[in-house]
Amino acid sequence: TKTFLASPDSSFLHFHESDCDIRGSSCESVLSLNTEKILSQAKSLAEQKRFPFATDNDNTNEELAIAYVLIGNGLYDEAIRHFSTMLQEEPDLVSAIYGRGIAYGKKGLHDMKNAELALFELSRVISLEPDHPEVFEQRAEILSPLGRISEALSDLTRAIQLQPSARLYRHRGTLYFISEDYATAHEDFQHSLELNKNQPIAMLYKGLTFFHRGLLKEAIESFKEALKQKADFVDAYKSLGQAYRELGNFDAATESFQKALLLNQNHVQTLQLKGMMLYHHGSLGEALKNFKRCLQLEPYNEVCQYMKGLSHVAMGQFYEGIKAQTKVMLNDPLPGQKASPEYLKVKYLREYSRYLHAHLDTPLTEYNIDTDLPGNFKDHWAKNLPFLIENYKEQPGLQPHIKDVLFQNFENYKPEVQDLICVADHLGSMMQYETPGFLPNKRIHRAMGLATLEVMQAVQRTWANSKVRMNGKTRLMQWRDMFDIAVKWRRIADPDQPVLWLDQMPARSLSRGFNNHINLIRGQVINMRYMEYFEKILHFIKDRILVYHGANNPKGLLEVREALEKVHKVEDLLPIMKFNSKTRDGFTVNTKVPSLKDQGKEYDGFTITITGDKVGNILFSVETQTTEERTQLYHAEIDALYKDLTAKGKVLVLSAELGEADAVCNLILSLVYYFYNLMPLSRGSSVIAYSVIMGALMASGKEISGKIPKGKAKFKTSHVRFFCFVAFQLVDFEAMTAPGSEAFSKVARSWMNLKSISPSYKTLPSISETFPTLRTMIEVLNTDSSHCFKKTIIVV
Repeated sequence: TKTFLASPDSSFLHFHESDCDIRGSSCESVLSLNTEKILSQAKSLAEQKRFPFATDNDNTNEELAIAYVLIGNGLYDEAIRHFSTMLQEEPDLVSAIYGRGIAYGKKGLHDMKNAELALFELSRVISLEPDHPEVFEQRAEILSPLGRISEALSDLTRAIQLQPSARLYRHRGTLYFISEDYATAHEDFQHSLELNKNQPIAMLYKGLTFFHRGLLKEAIESFKEALKQKADFVDAYKSLGQAYRELGNFDAATESFQKALLLNQNHVQTLQLKGMMLYHHGSLGEALKNFKRCLQLEPYNEVCQYMKGLSHVAMGQFYEGIKAQTKVMLNDPLPGQKASPEYLKVKYLREYSRYLHAHLDTPLTEYNIDTDLPGNFKDHWAKNLPFLIENYKEQPGLQPHIKDVLFQNFENYKPEVQDLICVADHLGSMMQYETPGFLPNKRIHRAMGLATLEVMQAVQRTWANSKVRMNGKTRLMQWRDMFDIAVKWRRIADPDQPVLWLDQMPARSLSRGFNNHINLIRGQVINMRYMEYFEKILHFIKDRILVYHGANNPKGLLEVREALEKVHKVEDLLPIMKFNSKTRDGFTVNTKVPSLKDQGKEYDGFTITITGDKVGNILFSVETQTTEERTQLYHAEIDALYKDLTAKGKVLVLSAELGEADAVCNLILSLVYYFYNLMPLSRGSSVIAYSVIMGALMASGKEISGKIPKGKAKFKTSHVRFFCFVAFQLVDFEAMTAPGSEAFSKVARSWMNLKSISPSYKTLPSISETFPTLRTMIEVLNTDSSHCFKKTIIVV
């Protein structure tokens, strides 16, 4: 926290280092030896009246100056005694009251008695001299560490009214920032910089107010400006790196983090952030180096300890991973202290790690995570609840005969498997959303590329009437088996995330409903991933509002229609909905998904919620609620489509008719349209569904050659007008906002650029036979694929 200085010219808080060793018992002897020095400093201070509330009496000023010199030398108790003696003779001596308040504050606010006495004294000064901004500022400095932010803000506002300054605006902006009122904080930092433009800290905080509202381009400009003012500003480089990371620009983020570490190689926060970025980029070995360095410097850093354990487990190094996880588990929060996210997650990770280790060499076809893990464990894990599970039986500890996964060199794989890995990397990269907010993850790319190929091979076998081995049984493949292939790869790529089927949760959990929730705007924070859909959702909401008022408020319909024409921002909808609305602070709108199986029938889609408060904080969110009834309706729709798809696929195998291929393509996209709207998984539904689209299309002889599109667009967001140079389509959101499966298919096909599949895919080895166990899956995800750039793989 930054110290609020009493006044721009005051130097009484900036004297020489204390001549007294406060830790020892020699203060008084040292003080007596330095009396002459203290008196000399005090005389100079008194002559120049360089302390607050100096009087017209020279003798009084000298006595006051002595006490202020004592404060400057860290001798707070002596200063308090000196001021108290003066106040016995003159109870309303403002400078002494003020000085004594400062001394109490300097003694330490960890002792509430000091804080209360400091506040009491400063309040007395304000009652005697109400027009001095430095006193309000000093009182704010005491109030803010005590958590009394609104009172501190009130004091700083009064100080600004009395005498605006760059420093006062900066201090008030910092408190608004802490309170998460980023828009108001931004205004204060802007005012501060207008009064004094050369303030790297104010410029940094201005950038952070943009960053926390999702305005990353503006944040980056501010961080760069701060670095122009202070070239060795480590925090600005760190923040710049994090902004680039959030944009998904890995190279720029790496460069900024590296510059921060060149300036300070022991900067723990940068090591932590860089490590997390590397983990989510799929560079686990490099991430681990950063977490280990972080822990050398800060052994009790929970984030680095958790991420170290996670990185080890993801790479199949279970012994080291569980050792790190156990250290996090031992770090119990103190009574009344909120548990950290890492502490809440770590026991789930440890139990899951034990399960994975026990099944490293079991054939993947012989067990099922969704049925093996206890229902309450899955439910609590997916909902990120504290690990309070009744009668929970822990997974067995690590078994010594099961060894950790060893690193496999790329060259050790057979040439045809090397080709397989390189093709998978290429296919996985086709799934990357090239849009702000999505960091490329080469490990996920590899996993989902392999999933795509395995789906292709499994669907081809099914259409040729072959059976598959799943969950210990040999049978014809069902639609869930097809998705389970992708689920299997997505799970092992990042064991931190519970990728679980929601309909396999305990019945009690399903009856209550299981929500998949996405915040588009929360408070003042904008989720930039979905910005392109704000306008589309806004139009949809307007239509639903007109339908609602047409049915419930026909007389007021014209007034509502006119009001809606003026709405360009989400929060502008709130006052309109207060016409005849039961909820005064917000409303919800539900989407509907038309059935293909039963014409005219509709299913519940997702729910849009908008609520707001008086200070401009809004919640704009979408969620899907997975109940048992809703799930059964969607399953019936998907079952019918899959049955049709299998029949048409078998015909396609025997026919080269163009119309058959088109029909199969539409069925695949329709099936996935309902999957997206159902959102049947706790995590990862989007990339899992897209890998199934790619794999099933390849089985039909068609390959996606177009990438998920990008372009240039202007978006209007809730709080700002924002120019974004990447327009994009999130395939899941495209499905959720499409009026029906045909519309979704049309949009998807417009950019997929389908073409005939390359014959080279037929020669690739079987994925399920090449990687039959968790061990072999982890090995292939760990192996370095930089050689793929040197190999010429024909995938077109």
